Amino acid sequence: QLQASGGGLVQTGGSLRLSCTASGLIFNQNIMGWYRQAPGKQRESVATITSGTFESSDSVKGRFTISGDTASGSVSLGMNNLRPEDTAVYYCYFQVFSSLYDYRKGRRKELWGQGTLVTVSS
Repeated sequence: QLQASGGGLVQTGGSLRLSCTASGLIFNQNIMGWYRQAPGKQRESVATITSGTFESSDSVKGRFTISGDTASGSVSLGMNNLRPEDTAVYYCYFQVFSSLYDYRKGRRKELWGQGTLVTVSS
């Protein structure tokens, strides 16, 4: 239900933009964001939007910008000044309520994109 795109190979200092769009039955997005997992490491949060509040990890502050559109169910991540340590598989993430009933009951559903590889060469 989440389709991500935009990964690729870029040199140090380059830029990429990741996009992700949700499809299916979604009443409300509580959280939209991006996570990443580098080889041999745990998945970590990169940037999120939670009910309009923006957060990003210290390692990407000033370089990455997250934007989201709840009306279209999409989230993007602009990445500038990329570094080799940014190399990872990037996953988009949504925490949603599928219906008004679920919203009133507080029943959240977590959705993950299929992952898109970002490789930064030195």
